Amino acid sequence: MSSARASRHARTWTIAAVVAVCVLSAARPAPQAVAADSPPYTETYRPQFHFTPQKNWMNDPNGLVYYKGEYHLFYQYNPNGNSWGDLSWGHAVSKDLVHWEQLPLALSHDDKEMVFSGSAVVDVNNTTGFGTKKNPAMVAVYTSYRKDTGVQAQSLAYSTDLGRTWTKYQGNPVIDIGSKDFRDPKVQWYAPTKSWLMTVSLSAEHKVRFYSSKNLKDWSPLSEFGPAGATGGVWECPDLFPLAVDGDKKNIKWVLVVNINPGGITGGSGAQYFVGDFDGKKFTAEDKGTYTPPAGTVMQDFEGSGFDAWTTTGTAFGDRPAAGAVDGQGTVSGFDGSGLANSFHGGDGTTGILTSPEFTVDSRYLNFKVGGGQHPHEAGTVMEQGDPPAGTVLADFEGGYGAWTTTGDAFGTAPAHGTLPDQQEVSGFLGNGLANSYLNGDSGTGTLTSPEFTIDKDYVDFLVGGGNHPAGSADPAAVELLVDGQVVRSATGKDAEALNWSSWDVKDLSGKKARIRIVDDNTGGWGHLNVDHIVLSDSKAQPLSRETSVNLLVDGKVVSSATGSNSETLDWASFDLRSYAGKKARVQIVDMNTAGWGHIMADRFTAADAPARSVVQRADWADYGKDYYAAVSWENVPGDKRYMIGWMNDWEYGGSIPTSPWRSAQSIPRQMALRTVDGRLRLTSRPVDSLASLRDEDPATASGVNVKSTSKPLIGPAAEGKALDIEATFSVKDAERFGLKVRTGADGTETVIGYDTTTQELYVDRTRSGAVDFSSAFPGVQRAPLKAANGKVKLRVLVDWSSVEVFGGSGEAVITDQIFPDPADQGVRLFAENGSARLDKAVVHHLDSAHD
Repeated sequence: MSSARASRHARTWTIAAVVAVCVLSAARPAPQAVAADSPPYTETYRPQFHFTPQKNWMNDPNGLVYYKGEYHLFYQYNPNGNSWGDLSWGHAVSKDLVHWEQLPLALSHDDKEMVFSGSAVVDVNNTTGFGTKKNPAMVAVYTSYRKDTGVQAQSLAYSTDLGRTWTKYQGNPVIDIGSKDFRDPKVQWYAPTKSWLMTVSLSAEHKVRFYSSKNLKDWSPLSEFGPAGATGGVWECPDLFPLAVDGDKKNIKWVLVVNINPGGITGGSGAQYFVGDFDGKKFTAEDKGTYTPPAGTVMQDFEGSGFDAWTTTGTAFGDRPAAGAVDGQGTVSGFDGSGLANSFHGGDGTTGILTSPEFTVDSRYLNFKVGGGQHPHEAGTVMEQGDPPAGTVLADFEGGYGAWTTTGDAFGTAPAHGTLPDQQEVSGFLGNGLANSYLNGDSGTGTLTSPEFTIDKDYVDFLVGGGNHPAGSADPAAVELLVDGQVVRSATGKDAEALNWSSWDVKDLSGKKARIRIVDDNTGGWGHLNVDHIVLSDSKAQPLSRETSVNLLVDGKVVSSATGSNSETLDWASFDLRSYAGKKARVQIVDMNTAGWGHIMADRFTAADAPARSVVQRADWADYGKDYYAAVSWENVPGDKRYMIGWMNDWEYGGSIPTSPWRSAQSIPRQMALRTVDGRLRLTSRPVDSLASLRDEDPATASGVNVKSTSKPLIGPAAEGKALDIEATFSVKDAERFGLKVRTGADGTETVIGYDTTTQELYVDRTRSGAVDFSSAFPGVQRAPLKAANGKVKLRVLVDWSSVEVFGGSGEAVITDQIFPDPADQGVRLFAENGSARLDKAVVHHLDSAHD
């Protein structure tokens, strides 16, 4: 499953403690789902050719198997709500991987277990005895999550009616090693040994274990693989399968897919893969050799007895470089030489800044090593917190709740005095009291509502922490401003216990009567809020930095930033300096975080002409976008084809995307292949051929179009739309960047799909793609390495109502991203920046809905 969710909710995962604010009265508010009485599958963001359940929460694809003309798609599903919880197996079938029929719930949670991720096989030889040779059973192998202990074990269920009804095996579990991080079995028939092969994750150890069985009930361990490649988060949802190299069936290699969260190529969730050999017992990955970073001029290596001309504030960095780990710290590795900058002096509770002298930018890149906590720099934060904003205090929660009223059991009868039982440490509140809805853990719900007041100042400032479940979602945990009974502003925490300042601009509401309502309707992970010191003020509160980061400052402003990955191992990072040539700059190593992983380490700052690449960047990824995770493949497909699908979401913000009454989609199914690209084997993918069944018969086309340092409509209205299949070939000229913009609107909304000739990368920029403010992790630019072939760049772009999937080259560079634009934003434009590019040909198909 990706049941790290169960363990992850019980600990902090490296996101800076800053609040996400949703201003509902903006000039163009984010579109909401259509009215509840509208027909299903017509809601604002509802995908038209990607699978979604009619309602409720969905995550990992499970049990992918083909049998008697049907592709089965099971999936992690909450039958009781639109947020993570009560995990069960939903079920859908398709004859073509495009048109899906949703079936009743397959495997349900109960009072003892949740049904986490796994796989399904057809037991044609009746090795289990669950069926007969004439009517073999379909067998699901899943991870059973014990609600009372948190232990994860592997269990069976079977069906003898084409997967329509299921029976859990009375002898469950079939493998139990007593672990809370042992999940997501992928099972297949391994013909050479006439036995079943299971690939399963030891998630916290960054390992995959292989088991063998003759009957799916009795299993013997074979071997383990890992740690290897990217290991910043947990390993989940593994998959092992053979593929012919360049179509040569006499040359077979094995691919091991390991999904990782967090710590993927975009920082959050991602699908990593390894290419190698499997001998029936052991998987051996191909040796990629050792990595040597680009040579350059070392600016600071922390090998001296002091920091030289670098200056320090605070106590976190001590008075000299560290020689590795300091008191109370785990083993530190990955630094060069004998010294490094290390802010763990005094533990995570200390803060400080280490600043370089000013220098003139005269190189293309600044490479360095970084480790420690993953708390990114946030724009608009301040390093030093002054006095609280002056004004009318609506609540400081220092006594009782006063005239505030409560419902439910989440907030109790009086304010909390800090951290509650079983809660991680709460910090950042003022005085001795705060509103804290963790009284009964995340299971408690309720509201806390202020008396009515008149808005007579410009801002409402307050401190907030806890969960990120925005107002308007199915199960919110949010601070709300109500005018005339309607929510006009809202804010949440950031899945961290530390409180930080948030502020609402309420100038347009001057003179209105209002109330503050703190709502906790969420019983899942991080289903609580911490709130304090609500004040009407004429000044806007500035949130305090919670970062652990290495920052590049130009003209006193942070222009680039990097963090650790919640690891004591340092790894390479790089700042692109090309835009700042000749400017004055400084480097700051900043530790402003006092919670878990609240420290930063850095070493060997080197000016170079090429960027250094981290372990994560050097790893191989099935997709380079933010929204492709838990990717697994179908078994038993005719013609030995290998089709794969992934959960089209990311755990950094998956519970906050603005969709209702469903949440999450699956990617388009993809046909996988192994191809030699630039001298090495790459896993490539392309949309399944059957997607063409949705194409219109009269596509819009363009050819021979030159564009220079501008943007213009690709073809015109004929190419515009919300559901498109675009094929385009470009000739590289002298433009730095070129490509397409989709879902463009008059207000500047756009999703940019481009090629960067200076870095040889495909990229998707969704910073202006519509609703992006529900999570600071959502807006951004995703990049995938892609070399032009004979001076040409080929793109296949699938645009759906809330996503783009971009396939570059031969499918070796793929980027999958969700987007949430206004339905009216349907433009498609051609662009080139700082030079010229040529569109050789573009074909734009409108796609019909796959929903009957």
